[in-house]
Amino acid sequence: MKLAGSTCGASANTLLSSALALCYSAAEYCAPVWSRSAHTSQVDVQLYSTMRLISGTLCSTPFPWLPVLSNIEPPVLRWKAATDKLVEKIAKHDSWPIQPDILSPPLLRLTSRKPLWLDLQPVDIKSRWRHNWKSAQVVNSHLVCDPTFWQSGFDLPRQQWSLLNRFRTEQGHCGACRRKWRLTDTDQCPCGETQTLCHIVESCPLTKLIGGLSRLHSADVDAVSWLTSYFLMSRIREEED
Repeated sequence: MKLAGSTCGASANTLLSSALALCYSAAEYCAPVWSRSAHTSQVDVQLYSTMRLISGTLCSTPFPWLPVLSNIEPPVLRWKAATDKLVEKIAKHDSWPIQPDILSPPLLRLTSRKPLWLDLQPVDIKSRWRHNWKSAQVVNSHLVCDPTFWQSGFDLPRQQWSLLNRFRTEQGHCGACRRKWRLTDTDQCPCGETQTLCHIVESCPLTKLIGGLSRLHSADVDAVSWLTSYFLMSRIREEED
């Protein structure tokens, strides 16, 4: 949180490295042992919060977008990869007492238990991630063809990077979202239409970007310039209000 609000550490690359070193290293310790527990959602909360810090997105952002924008594999896939790595290591050491329990497991006595030997089939997490992304029903998923690649704009300054991701996910400060969050009574744009983030960049005669959201997603020079101008204009309007 402190890094995200500072000048020297606000870049997405710095936040990503810090998150993997400090947060993920602790959160995923001994993951093969507990990753099939019914209580893993408590760990997910912290990891998704970390992804939101990296990507500069809001709490209302759909979960499938967070790993894509932060360039970190989804937690479930990371835990599966850690389990596959451990099983592979155990299989190579005949002298380890745990090997018979994994390769010739005992009968399952309690159906509520989910030991790791129930799923020993290794998984290519990048292929599984691509498959999950294609089947995910999230807004603007068509913008990303391959979620395993770094998204454009990852090296932008914090303000532009955060704003870009909020347009991608359509979760940010606009009339429609602010009304949904009960921060305002109207969702009208100054042009008279309903103000959504898609409307702002695609069709609003006062603010639209030539090329629309697809152009903005590419984060080219013109798109970054538009983001900067829109951010400054938004700040001016907030001060006037």
